[in-house]
Amino acid sequence: MSQDLPKQGKQQILVVDDHQLILSGSLRILEQKYPSANILKAETAQEALNIVATSGLDLAVIDLSIPEKPETTAQVDTGIQLLKTLMKNNPALNIVVQSSHIKALVRIKHEIDEHQGGFVIANKGLSEKEILNRVDLALQGITHTKDIKTALEFKPEWLEVLKLAFEEGLQDKTIADRMHIHERTVRSYWTKIQDVLGVYPDDCKLEGKNMRIQTTIRAREEGLID
Repeated sequence: MSQDLPKQGKQQILVVDDHQLILSGSLRILEQKYPSANILKAETAQEALNIVATSGLDLAVIDLSIPEKPETTAQVDTGIQLLKTLMKNNPALNIVVQSSHIKALVRIKHEIDEHQGGFVIANKGLSEKEILNRVDLALQGITHTKDIKTALEFKPEWLEVLKLAFEEGLQDKTIADRMHIHERTVRSYWTKIQDVLGVYPDDCKLEGKNMRIQTTIRAREEGLID
């Protein structure tokens, strides 16, 4: 038997995903469990923001790999930026991240920890039953992020260095200029980044590996960059 949403009244749920098959599946299981809810859909970050601006949402179910607008390529960073905007502008919004790229959420761990609404992670490989269980948790305002629990503690400025170096291909001097810091500060950040990721000169030298390449590999493994 279908169960009503935890809150009284007609509730607003938004599903954001650009994959038609997955979007249709998510809409179907939500409509079956929450028949009294008004369930909306968006395929781009731009469309999602427009809906949020005009609807009093109770829950947003978001994939990370989405396009910014029609005719653009889906990227994980687009979903990350959408989440940051939603959490900043809607601190009480309940959120479920339903994605195959959940490790990338480590990039906004601080924002997630500060968010006042429910925030739950659901890997796309989970069963429908478990996904619905996590939707219930989010609607109750519960935080469930153990899937990204990590010993890594990355400062925002370290993440910025990684992004500028590996996603924009910038050298340290240009990174320093972009971040308005001294070049030696960038070099200091690299040593801290490599320490947290477990990339050390002696190990790389012994194994004949390039430190920056190994740093790239480890950063991708941890979801810090795409």
